[in-house]
Amino acid sequence: MWLTSRQHGNAAGELRRCVVLPDHGRNGRQARISAKPVSRGRALCRRVIGMNTAWDAVGDGEFFCPACGGDRNYQRLTGRRRFVLLGLPLVPRGAAGPVVQCAACQDLFDPDVLDHPTTTRLSAMLRDAVHTVVIAVLSTGGTTSRPTLDTAVATLRAAGHEDCTDEQLVALVDALAADTGRATEPDCGPGLAIELHEALGPLAPHLAPAGREALLLQGARIALADGPYTPAERDVLATAGCALTICAEDVTRLLVAARTPS
Repeated sequence: MWLTSRQHGNAAGELRRCVVLPDHGRNGRQARISAKPVSRGRALCRRVIGMNTAWDAVGDGEFFCPACGGDRNYQRLTGRRRFVLLGLPLVPRGAAGPVVQCAACQDLFDPDVLDHPTTTRLSAMLRDAVHTVVIAVLSTGGTTSRPTLDTAVATLRAAGHEDCTDEQLVALVDALAADTGRATEPDCGPGLAIELHEALGPLAPHLAPAGREALLLQGARIALADGPYTPAERDVLATAGCALTICAEDVTRLLVAARTPS
C-alpha cells in the first residue's frame, strides 16, 4: 500500500510511496474494532436490560489513524462493564479495553495501532536513514572524490536535508573518523554497523520491499559515482542491506542493478 506526503524530490518520494500502512495489528488482528449491526428490536431490549460500558480516558497523544489515513489525536480508554436494568447500572461485569479512540472519526482501535509511527515521525526516520547510509558510504573514502560528494549532496537534499553542502559532509566524516578511529578500519567496523542497524532497523518494518530496496540503491549509486565498488563499499552496503532485512541474494542483485543508469 502507498502513503502520499509532501515530496522532497524524486528519491525521497520513491521511498515515501513504499510505506506500509497499519491495516492490521500485531498477530494479524484487525486494528479497527468493528461492531456487529444491531436490530431495532434488540436495541429496544438493550434499553430495558443489557450491558453498559463506562469508558475512562487514561492517556492521549498523536497517532496514525488507519480510518482517517493521516495523523490524528487519540485517547487511550479503559472501561468497566455493568449489567443494566431500565437504564440503571446494577452489577459490575468486569473490565473492558484498553482501546484507542481517534478524536476525529471516533473509531475504536486495538492499542497495537500505536506501534505504527505518525507520518511526521516516519518522515524524520526516513531522513535520518538516508543520512546514515550516505555517511556510511562516504566513510569508506568517498570524501576524496568530487563525483561521489556531488552525488551524496544531491541525495541528501532530495531527502529533505536542503542545506547540506559538500564541506559539511567532509567535516562530519572527518570528525567521525577522528572520534572513532574509523579511518583505520578497512571494512565496516562494529561502530558503523551499530549505527546502521540503529537507524535502519526500526524503519524497516514500516517500508515495503520496494522502499527498502530504494534506500539501499541510493547508497549504491553514491558508491558507484567514482567507479566500481571497493571492498569497503561493498561491506558497508551489505551491512545496510542486512539492517533493512534484505537478504544477501537481493543485496547482490541490487548492487548489480545500481550500475544501470535510471
